[in-house]
Amino acid sequence: MKYDLLVIGGGINGTGIAADAAGRGLKVLLCEKGDLAGSTSSASSKLIHGGLRYLEYYEFLLVRKALKEREILLAAAPHLIKPLPFHIPHLPHLRPRWMIRCGLFLYDFLARRIRVPGSRSIQFDQDSPLKDELKHGFEYWDAQVDDARLVVANAYRAREKGATVLSYTECMALSCQTNGWQFDLKNHRDDSFSQHQASVVINASGPWVSSFVNTVASQSSAERASSQQPRLQAKAQVRLVKGSHIVVNKLHLNNQAYLLQNEDNRVVFVIPYLQDYSLIGTTEAEFSGDPSEVSISAQETQYLLAIVNRFFKKQLSSQDIVHSFSGVRPLVEDEDVATGENTNAGKVSRDYRLEWEDSASPLLSIYGGKVTTYRILAEQAVDSLKSYFPKMSGPWTEATALPGGEFQNESQLLQQLTQHYPWMDKEIIERYSHSYGSLSAEVLAKANSVVDLGRNFGHGLFQLEVDYLCDREWACSTDDILWRRSKLGLCFTQTQVDELQQYLQSRPS
Repeated sequence: MKYDLLVIGGGINGTGIAADAAGRGLKVLLCEKGDLAGSTSSASSKLIHGGLRYLEYYEFLLVRKALKEREILLAAAPHLIKPLPFHIPHLPHLRPRWMIRCGLFLYDFLARRIRVPGSRSIQFDQDSPLKDELKHGFEYWDAQVDDARLVVANAYRAREKGATVLSYTECMALSCQTNGWQFDLKNHRDDSFSQHQASVVINASGPWVSSFVNTVASQSSAERASSQQPRLQAKAQVRLVKGSHIVVNKLHLNNQAYLLQNEDNRVVFVIPYLQDYSLIGTTEAEFSGDPSEVSISAQETQYLLAIVNRFFKKQLSSQDIVHSFSGVRPLVEDEDVATGENTNAGKVSRDYRLEWEDSASPLLSIYGGKVTTYRILAEQAVDSLKSYFPKMSGPWTEATALPGGEFQNESQLLQQLTQHYPWMDKEIIERYSHSYGSLSAEVLAKANSVVDLGRNFGHGLFQLEVDYLCDREWACSTDDILWRRSKLGLCFTQTQVDELQQYLQSRPS
């Protein structure tokens, strides 16, 4: 089959690009070798933020761009993205008060602020979860996001607009032809192969962006003969930096997050997570190896625990950790031309680059990027296709809600769901409103009573929802359902996981 555009990679950038391009009338195929959001895009700090600390590295344009996107995304997906206050305990020997205050002032006014309050100075009293010697601090606002569900929402939108979205499907070969690209796909669920064509390819494979070009994409036979180069060479390289997080039982009863400064000039977030937990992270460690096999190290664990224990009254040990996860960020490699030395990982820009590779047929690679700026990245990437598709329509995503986000007031949505499904447990209704938003009615379309929900796998996960996730949201495994679609993996026992696995195996393929 012939497509206008092949998008490789089912993370936040790839799904965002597929949705944008399909909405402009292009015939799009997206392939992802694992689950959607199966790698970096589900291992973030779960924040939509401007990046306050990037101001220290003079990344004013990146921060401004991210702050503008924060407002756009808060409006587009209010069920998945919510404003969140952050408290910064002040340590005078690290950063003087005037410096932080100036930084927060700049943060408040770099972009128009509609849905979040401004920053302010605060005092910590004896009821604070912080140690008694910490008296002064600051408050500012950013937003928290369900990162994996944001990816699924974009994939859902891409499909709505006519795109074909294939998870667990790997591009095994990409060959340059006279009129575009020929590519071979392998379906990892049944080991079948298929061959297709595309006019343009966008490589949004995240940590694999450079290696994909170097190992999978190839020139035509004529080019190989003339250049004696059997493979393309990626135009840029990414620096792989591991970021790890730990999850503990809730550290405090308040609803704010904390930004903790450290002696190494890094910061660590302590973020309210899924009502009963605190999410602590992140680290920055150079990484080499397969990004799909990344995991937290003992050194990273102790680093995070030590910083939290320095600030909080409640002291943590490794026994308090209920879960951990790690992701590999593909930062654009930046080498100091004068010294030839690599920049410290913490100072490497979180911005992105769009590079057309040196191939006879158009191949655009996405280097770097972050969750917050995915939408504008996708818009710019698709804008760059105009010369190949002159009839393509213009940008459209800035003022358009994502699937599930078509409502104005979450409390009103919750009230409507409660009235329409009075027989459902309140906690399940709340989880549905946060996960599916206005699509909750689609999930529950066939349900008129608890009996209609089918088998209860535990913790409010019923058969009807599992079937929806498999049929409509590309879920295939217990990990897909428990860790990326629902986050219920934190409370499922192994026996419950096994029962869910047995059910998935019994479903018709």
